[in-house]
Amino acid sequence: MFAFYDFETTGTSPAFDQPLQFAAILTDDAFNQIERVDIRCRLSPHILPAPWALAITGVSTEQLIDPNLPSWFDFSHQISDLIRRWAPSTWTGYNTLAFDEEFLRQSFYQNLHSNLYQTQFDDNDRLDLMKVVYAARYLEPDILEWPLDDLGRESFRLDRLAPANGFTHHDAHDALGDVEATIHLARLICDRAPAVWDQCLRNRDRHEAGQLLQAGHPVSLIERFGAAPPRSYFGVYAGTNPQNRNSMAFLDLDLCDASIVDADDRDFARAVSASPKRIRTIAINKVPNLFPVGVPSDVHEAIARLVASRPDFHKRVGQALADRFADRESPEHVEQQIYGGFYSAADKQILEDFKTFDWKRRSELVEQLEDPRLRQLGMRLIFWHAPQFASRAYQSSAQTAIRDRWLANEPNRPWTTQAAVDLQLDEIEGADTLDRDRLAELQDFYKRRISEVR
Repeated sequence: MFAFYDFETTGTSPAFDQPLQFAAILTDDAFNQIERVDIRCRLSPHILPAPWALAITGVSTEQLIDPNLPSWFDFSHQISDLIRRWAPSTWTGYNTLAFDEEFLRQSFYQNLHSNLYQTQFDDNDRLDLMKVVYAARYLEPDILEWPLDDLGRESFRLDRLAPANGFTHHDAHDALGDVEATIHLARLICDRAPAVWDQCLRNRDRHEAGQLLQAGHPVSLIERFGAAPPRSYFGVYAGTNPQNRNSMAFLDLDLCDASIVDADDRDFARAVSASPKRIRTIAINKVPNLFPVGVPSDVHEAIARLVASRPDFHKRVGQALADRFADRESPEHVEQQIYGGFYSAADKQILEDFKTFDWKRRSELVEQLEDPRLRQLGMRLIFWHAPQFASRAYQSSAQTAIRDRWLANEPNRPWTTQAAVDLQLDEIEGADTLDRDRLAELQDFYKRRISEVR
């Protein structure tokens, strides 16, 4: 079964924005609908939504603060319950691995779920249709129409691609409309390019993707960067990061010759970090676009055989991958520390209990958490949902933290600030994107919301 899903959000930062709408349609393998859901939640107290996000999605300011809508906390548990109920499924969307799934994980993280990776448990797996579209564009370009953007370049945006290929009732930037458009494209590719579709499905399994890569034969990696069309990189397995077994090295056979196997450590460091990358990193647990190469060139085959015969080379490249990120500092803000370590068994049990008790008992459980990230996020939840159980000192510090974030006198923070709001409202007005009443509604909303923290 496939679980197609999409979020509409307050902005583009999974760490500092939040979902406002979640829609999903469960289908069988032939894309026949089994069930659909469409739920919304209200705005969290610490979030200042981006004006452009509200302008594009059409979310009204009344919806943002509607007391009849669930909180983000309750909304996250509704989604978690749905994932359990629909398992096993392939969780599928358009650009989900880079965007929607990060919002999903942050929803679980910031609302104290014990498992952030629910779409990868209970025999669930994942598929990003945007990657499938890239593969189809490169391998079977005649199966779809490829629309152009305003600059005359091929556009892979869902709101252009789906209508260009017969999806005439696309309600773009509405989560349910985007889900229906994604299903439409999936059906077309499955029907018209079954070999591409089947290989993309095989790539869902990280073990199968890893085995294809580690077999030592040249393979094709199809990716897209920037505004350029998708292209294929021909390469071969070159090692595994010893600190992350899902991170494998891919040696670009068009950029390297046999001398690479005896390069020094400095050359390895440049090969994995400099542009163009001679050695790419493939995350085999993120459904890479890997395809077997039927008849590789003699040059590619010769280098591939040499690389396969040098396990010392594999080991050194794997270490170069690990070293590349060794000196990276821990993020400052708790929202950005989501991947800062796994939870202890004791903390996981507390989080399981946390979802079942009332807020008074939850405030007591937060004090028992070992992980400082969880304690900080838990105290914040208590402050939002049951401030009577938060100390006066914490209430004061939490209010100050929100004020300091919102009133930061610069628009380029990772969260939305007052300066960013003013800039975006001016842009929206200048672009004549909204009518006067809608623009005035947004302006009044931000004036009231920001005044609450002054």
